[in-house]
Amino acid sequence: MDHSCLPYSLSNLSSLLFSSAIYTHFRGKVKLKFTRQLTDHSTFMAPINSFIYFFSDVPNTPYLDQSRFPELQIFKDNWETIREEAQQLLDQGHVRLSIKNDDIGFNTFYRRGWKRFYIKWYDDFFPSAQALCPKTIELVKRVPSINAAMFTLLPAGSRLGLHRDPYAGSLRYHLGIITPNSDECRIFVDGIPHAWYDGQDVLFDETYLHEAENKTDQDRLIFFCDVARPMSNRFATWANRFFNRHVMCHAATQNSDGDKLGFLNRVFKYVHWVGQQGKRLKSYNRKLYYSVKYSLLIALVYWLMVG
Repeated sequence: MDHSCLPYSLSNLSSLLFSSAIYTHFRGKVKLKFTRQLTDHSTFMAPINSFIYFFSDVPNTPYLDQSRFPELQIFKDNWETIREEAQQLLDQGHVRLSIKNDDIGFNTFYRRGWKRFYIKWYDDFFPSAQALCPKTIELVKRVPSINAAMFTLLPAGSRLGLHRDPYAGSLRYHLGIITPNSDECRIFVDGIPHAWYDGQDVLFDETYLHEAENKTDQDRLIFFCDVARPMSNRFATWANRFFNRHVMCHAATQNSDGDKLGFLNRVFKYVHWVGQQGKRLKSYNRKLYYSVKYSLLIALVYWLMVG
């Protein structure tokens, strides 16, 4: 192996990371503060997501025309059937937060009172969902492009801060199930609002910065799906599926003990512990916390550039 080529390769890698991160940062109208963008997951996922954006077979816009996804109409047509099972889940206390720090994808939402009940995560349907909402599962099975499905609850008076999802290989579908039916309960995708109403749906790109609020006195429950993003050629389609099968599928969490827990979430409890220590350090000495944080970031960038 010619080790003399290694610094050059790492320099190319750092250039790719930098250029794709800049594209990600300026992609939408709404942007993170520069200091937050430096350590945001979207910076490190930027090369992969930029590939997805480049070969996307649908427009790179915050909201998407649902007429391009006629298979999703089945959910809107059967929303009352879905609502019936969702109401039973609510009444029985199955729509709940994660108490084991085993949900890497949505961990930060729980402090806001956000709750969920998973139906499908990539290749697997949850055994708990098969027992508790079989009619909804049958509908999901009829749409092969669905990567993930769940019910999610945003409590009255709650708000989810500005964020973006890590991977661009899916698009986000929301169907109002039990909502306040008010413009005061809404999501903003790249600053553009959409209010949830019973039986009404919307499709958007969750890698644009988005936030949600429920200013009403009624909880909001929606049917929430990740839909495979159509790609423009076979290789890009294969690459997207490969990442889903070998990375995203390992982020499975649990509704109950009988459900499978993915590798990433088995590891996440330790990552979460490290994060908690960081928060303690921040509360003790903010200057020391940021010195350590940015020193580690600079060291990583230096390693990528010079090897």
